[in-house]
Amino acid sequence: KNGLRGLGFDTGVSETPITPVMMGDSATAARFSQRLFDEGIFAQPVVYPTVALDKARIRTIVTAEHSTTQLDRCLEAFGKVGRELGLVTG
Repeated sequence: KNGLRGLGFDTGVSETPITPVMMGDSATAARFSQRLFDEGIFAQPVVYPTVALDKARIRTIVTAEHSTTQLDRCLEAFGKVGRELGLVTG
């Protein structure tokens, strides 16, 4: 969660292993999810009607099975895609 916030993403207020990465609209969330998949990262979008129209997000979850290397790779992909789509500047 700290790594995602450090990149400039809004991770909401979740206190569970499930961390939302707020995207805003459904189209952005879908595009972001597809680009992550292209980068080898599987993270599902959660869009309307599951959430409000302007509250679309990417659903992430970290488990004890993830290695530090995998988590670093994930953060790298989130940063790359976030910059490509203009969601973060860092």
